[in-house]
Formats: sequence, structure tokens, C-alpha cells
Amino acid sequence: MRYKLTFVAGLALGYVLGTRAGRERYEQLRKSARQVSQNPAVRNTAETAAQQGRAIAGKAFHTVSEKVGDRVPDSVTDRVRSLRSRNTNGTAQDDWGTSNT
Repeated sequence: MRYKLTFVAGLALGYVLGTRAGRERYEQLRKSARQVSQNPAVRNTAETAAQQGRAIAGKAFHTVSEKVGDRVPDSVTDRVRSLRSRNTNGTAQDDWGTSNT
């Protein structure tokens, strides 16, 4: 989902930079983008998708950990431990070291 949003944002940016319509079209696109991003339905959908992604990633992590066990290289194990212990802004973090907010 994040890659699709990045692609769409890049596409919009390319259009804005490449268009010859001028400032008026730029302002129109900017206003539309702001309206979409501030729409409660869009925000709720994005948050739901993020929560589902974190849940699936956590399940995948545990499944892989159970199957792979001690065969994971120490460098990977150390990296996962450092991500788990890191708490940058006081919020709870999932198994991937990302914030749950």
C-alpha cells in the first residue's frame, strides 16, 4: 500500500512539475490533495491498513522465528533485539521496531 501511495504521489508531483498550465493548476491540485488527505474516511482507512499490516508482519515474524529458530545469523538477531529495545518517542513498538500509533 505504501508503495502505491508513493507512486501516486510521485506521479502527481511529476505532473505538477511537468505541466504547462501554471500556478492555477498547481493550486487546484494542491487543494484537492489536501482535501483527500484530510478526509476522515481516508485517514481511518490508512490507519486500519497500517494496523493490519503491523499485525500481519508480527504474525509472520513469529512464524518465521519458530521455524528458523537458532539458525538465524547473530547479526540479524542483534538487529531485531536492538529494534525491540529502542523506544524513540515513548510509544509501544511492535516486533519490527515500529510505532503502533
